[in-house]
Amino acid sequence: MVTRVRKGKGGKDRYTLLSKGLLKDLRAYYMEYKPKEWLFEGEKGGRYSATSVVKVVKKATSRARMSKKVVPHTLRHSFATHLLAPGTDLRYIQTLLGHNSTHTTEIYTQVANPILSGIENPLDS
Repeated sequence: MVTRVRKGKGGKDRYTLLSKGLLKDLRAYYMEYKPKEWLFEGEKGGRYSATSVVKVVKKATSRARMSKKVVPHTLRHSFATHLLAPGTDLRYIQTLLGHNSTHTTEIYTQVANPILSGIENPLDS
C-alpha cells in the first residue's frame, strides 16, 4: 500500500503510504473522470494548478467547520506528526517525506514534544 509521488515537494520523487480507503476513492475518481496524463487535471486537462489545490483545501476546511487556517503543506505536517506520535522511526518518516537529511525531519519532533512528554520512561516502571 505505497504510491509513487513524482515531482513532489522540492521536485523530488518518492514513495509514500496509501490508505486502503483512499485507494478505493481514487479508483472511483479515476473511473469517473478518466484523467489522461495527471491523476488530478484541470478542467482543460494538464496539471492541476497550485492555486486550485489551495482552493480545494480551503473548501474542505470550511466544510469541516475548522477555524484554523489550513494550507496544503499543513497536510504534510499532520502526516508526519501523526506518524511520529505512535513511535514511527524518524528514518522511515524521512523516507516517506522525501527528506535528504534527518535534520529536516527532526523539525516534527518539536511539534510532537507535548505528545512525547506523555510517554512513560521505562526506567520509571
